This record gives sequence, C-alpha cells and structure tokens, in this order.
Amino acid sequence: MKTAHHSPSSRHMAGFTLVEMVIVIVITGILAAVVAIFIRAPVQGYFDSVRRAELTDQADLALRRITRDVRLALPNSVRVSTVGNVHYIEFIMTRSGGRYRDVSDGSTGGDFLSFSDAADLSFDVHGPLPAITPGVDFFVVFNLGPGNAPANAYATGDSCANCNRARITGVAGNTVTLANNPFASQAPPLSSPNGRFQVVPGDVRAVTYSCPVAGAAAGNLTRQWNYGFFAGQPTPPAGGNQALLATNANCAVSYAPALGGRHGLLEIRLSLSAGTGADLETVVLQQQIRVDNAP
Repeated sequence: MKTAHHSPSSRHMAGFTLVEMVIVIVITGILAAVVAIFIRAPVQGYFDSVRRAELTDQADLALRRITRDVRLALPNSVRVSTVGNVHYIEFIMTRSGGRYRDVSDGSTGGDFLSFSDAADLSFDVHGPLPAITPGVDFFVVFNLGPGNAPANAYATGDSCANCNRARITGVAGNTVTLANNPFASQAPPLSSPNGRFQVVPGDVRAVTYSCPVAGAAAGNLTRQWNYGFFAGQPTPPAGGNQALLATNANCAVSYAPALGGRHGLLEIRLSLSAGTGADLETVVLQQQIRVDNAP
C-alpha cells in the first residue's frame, strides 16, 4: 500500500476565510473612521484659512485701488450718494499738476495766464512740465466743487463756458495752449491764490465706484470711468468703461469733505463673502482715506 505524501508548500496554499475577510474589512473601516474624525477638522481648517486669505487679499487689493485713485482726485471733486441700496463714490481723476505763470507771482517775463482776456489761450509753466497729453487732457484751476459755480469742473461738456476747465490742445517747451479761455467770462475771475493747476486725463475723466450698502443683498464692487462730466452725480453713470473689482460685496461709506479745513476723510468698510450655509466665510476690512481738497 502506498501512503500519500503532501509537500510542505501545499500546506501553505490555503486562502483567507470569509469570516477573516469580513473581520479585516470591519477593522479597516473602524480605523478609517477614527482617522477621519481626527483629520477632518485640520483639513477643513486648512481650506477655511485658504478661502479666508483669498477673500482678505481680494478686499485689500480693492481698497488699495480705491485709495490710490482717491488720492489722485481733483480737490473738492469727491461726492458720495446712496441710491437704491447702492453707494456711489465719484471723483474727477488727475494725471499731474503744476504752477502757471501769473502776474502776481513776481515774474518779470514769460507768458502769463490772463483771467480777463478771452483771446489769451497760452501760458508758461513754472519748473518741469507735468505729464500732459495734448488734445486729450484738461486744464483745471481752483476747483471748489459742486454748488460753487463757476469753480466747478463737473460743468457739462468738454469745453464748458464760464467754468474752470479747458481742453489742452498743445504743448511746446514749457508753454501750454488751451482750446478756449473759460476763466475770462468769470466775474470776478477765480484764479488760484498760489497759481496752481491740475491736469485731468481726458481718457479717464470722472470715476465712480459702486457697491451695495451694508445689510442689503451682496453684489458687485465695480469701477466705472471715462463717461464724461455731469453737473449732477449719475447713479449709476451711463457709458464709459467698467471693471469688476469684487463679487459678493457690501460696503459702508461715509465722507466728511471738510474735516480739519482743507482736507476731507473718506471712510469705507468693505465686506466680502464666499460659500453658503455652514461654509459661509466673511471678511471685513476698513479703510480711511485722506482727501486733499486744497485747490
């Protein structure tokens, strides 16, 4: 009789039983659940931090852009209104400025700017010539703002009569030529006490920032420009160019135009949100902007 012999390798070929597989799956599931409990909070915290940082960067960038623009605003041109749960901040942008040669500044020669002769369309600039684009930019003197005609650069039209703004048509050396002399029709002429003038870029002109008021439905924070000059503040302006700065935004805006005499203070509280429900994230940044209103 022959006896069956099993090789040593055949005894190790047996697989897992179904019970063993179920036990392994259950233990793995328990371990995964335990790990998920401890990992979920840090991971969620990381994503919350990233989203909060992105909102903060977006809000900071928007406020920096507004601040940079407002600091270049023509003196006494900032005006703020609220219409239909939207704040509108409008001002006239300036490119540069300088001092014109005037009979009262002690100069003994050169081309003076006349505030009584309508035919005088040129004048010399003291010092280096500021940045000017002839045929595009505007020349403004002694702006006192709305309600102070004729010292109001918001007067309608590119070539306004009896106002303080005129189109620049040419530049040669230190001499600037104007399309017309609107100052000559003023009675009395409103010249700058210090012979100062500002240059308004004709491809920007007035600028408006609009943002939904705090407490209303969140919306877009936008910048609009190059839509012209209007005696009354347009809310919103029609035409021109428009850029989106932020979405899901709310603002609280206040403006004191004569805080401390010649300077104003524009205060903006910007709130940006992202997500919904339990994932809603909101950041709030506040900015105070000093406005130079010395004409």
